[in-house]
Amino acid sequence: MRAGGLMHDISKGAVVTSLAEQLLRGSLSDTALMQATELSPNFAILPWVNVVKIGGQSIMDRGRQAVYPLIDEIVANLKHHKMILGTGAGTRARHIYSLAIDLGLPTGALTVLGTAVAWQNAQMLHYLLAQHGIPFIEPEGFSTLPHYLMERNAVICQGMPPYKLWEENPTVGRIPPQRTDTGCFLVAEVFGARKMIYVKDEDGLHTADPKKDKQAKHIARISVEELIALDLQDLIVERAVLDLMLAARYIREIQFINGLKPGQLTAALRGEPVGTVIYRDGAGAEAGK
Repeated sequence: MRAGGLMHDISKGAVVTSLAEQLLRGSLSDTALMQATELSPNFAILPWVNVVKIGGQSIMDRGRQAVYPLIDEIVANLKHHKMILGTGAGTRARHIYSLAIDLGLPTGALTVLGTAVAWQNAQMLHYLLAQHGIPFIEPEGFSTLPHYLMERNAVICQGMPPYKLWEENPTVGRIPPQRTDTGCFLVAEVFGARKMIYVKDEDGLHTADPKKDKQAKHIARISVEELIALDLQDLIVERAVLDLMLAARYIREIQFINGLKPGQLTAALRGEPVGTVIYRDGAGAEAGK
């Protein structure tokens, strides 16, 4: 009673919204209260930025032959598009995962190790773009990210979400379920980005791994709901991203392009339907405009 009266006294003398009063008095686990938080409009922080995730194994691990032409294309687009460039981890992360699992280390420890490899790839990308003034920003420095985007039109970050030891355990196995695809998606979602583009070494999503199955068919456009229902054994993106898309407020579609084909990144930045587009059901008509 005393606590309730104190809360009443605090709110009585303040200008508070109806939602604020509910938050002050209710439990943050209350279903009705959580529903009430949906009523306020969403604010897109950087609606003009494009998040571009550069694959670790598919692009960075291929070295000069794959990376240099992509660097040239990124530079050519700096005058026209603002980009957050995220990096994958690739083959070195797979090696470190195998060693860590053999040693019996938990998922959180694997996440720390995988983050270090993605960080290395981001550093290499940073050095290659340094002459253009493109900085590498770690999660702790994201508050400076808008400034550098306005000044240099691009920034680089490592793609792993900064969960590290706090990464949740997967349902099966020990490999971190939320890796660099997920980290870049979360960056795009929280900033309300214009586009989320994944740069791979394939023409997009297929019914199977085209490197192993010559009969695999390319899928140019599909809803995330349809894709989840198909339950394909091989996916071009982490399954965690598909789950996140179902609750996303800004990123209603993601696009996959072949970074080994010059011009595909430029086309995707322009909004052209190259590669594969996965969209959230109900956003298909809008995304296709």
